[in-house]
Amino acid sequence: MTRLLSMKRRHFLQASAAAAVVGAAPGLLSSRAFAQTALTVGFIYVGPKDDYGYNQAHAEGAALVKALPGITVVEEENVPETVDVQKTMESMINLDGATLLFPTSFGYFDPHMLAMAVKYPNAQFRHCGGLWQEGKHPANTGSYFGYIFQGQYLNGIAAGYATKSKKIGFVAAKPIPQVLQNINAFLLGARSVDPTITCQVIFTGEWSLAVKEAEATNALVDQGADVITCHVDSPKVVVETAAGRGAFVCGYHANQSSLAPEKYLTGAEWAWGNVYSDFVKKAQAGDKLGNFVRGGLKDGFVKMSALGPGVSEAGRKAFEATHADMMKGAFSVFKGPLKDNKGNTVVTADKSYSEDAIELESMNYLVEGVVGSTA
Repeated sequence: MTRLLSMKRRHFLQASAAAAVVGAAPGLLSSRAFAQTALTVGFIYVGPKDDYGYNQAHAEGAALVKALPGITVVEEENVPETVDVQKTMESMINLDGATLLFPTSFGYFDPHMLAMAVKYPNAQFRHCGGLWQEGKHPANTGSYFGYIFQGQYLNGIAAGYATKSKKIGFVAAKPIPQVLQNINAFLLGARSVDPTITCQVIFTGEWSLAVKEAEATNALVDQGADVITCHVDSPKVVVETAAGRGAFVCGYHANQSSLAPEKYLTGAEWAWGNVYSDFVKKAQAGDKLGNFVRGGLKDGFVKMSALGPGVSEAGRKAFEATHADMMKGAFSVFKGPLKDNKGNTVVTADKSYSEDAIELESMNYLVEGVVGSTA
């Protein structure tokens, strides 16, 4: 039934009645002001909503939006980063009356969301990531993202106290800046406990590829890593494989503690419900939506999973102390002097990056102590 609905949605504009609906759309949209109490919001996911990861985190945020008064939420999962997502957005606008859309996957932005934004200037589109640029992209588009590297730093603290081998591991999809931030923060958190700890990273090349994720996890454990984390769409395979091999795990995107209750130390989670609720409330009030929205732990964009039974008392105290500093905005994850893993100084002694450091979104290096390459 879900698949049938998806096919109907994606091919709605190809039906015989589509032309009439499209012709009516401009008037329909212009008459529906954001100041109205009633608002229809569309959420689009590249994978299943119960993936224990990226898509589930967004879907949990959408679920909180559904509870807001006057809000109708329409969703579609398993939409590929192809022209299919354009069809989904068009039918949400024309069939469902959506005037605020959240295409959540990285590859939805260009050309897909941008094309729809030009075609439907009275609708608002907000994309998860850091791709929007002022003066380059339409004013009815924008991006939002969170400084989840703070959570990975806290993951690293837990890992630093749990590791016996002094080797921790990271399964990563692609070496884009947001992923590199997380890898680096994870090791820096662990090295705040013990500066001799190293981190091995393996890139799978794909956001979701279970076979490669399992192979990478096993390879890391075989090389001596006894704490594993990741940045892939669904951490489920990594968490279950690592725990099955006896390694501790730190989660990402959503809470995976139920998959490995004894081995799950903690996890860096998104708190998208806060972000989406703020967008929706502004839209209902007729306020301008931000085009470049960012926040960290203290802003409610990011949260941490509860500490698991594998975290020592010393680890708990260090975790909680750093978490408290971050909540006050008084902690910089990336501060100089800092070298990359090729020996180059990348952050000078006089610089430190707090949670609002947009410069970090161009990060293209791995820090000293990370074994791996971005190439």
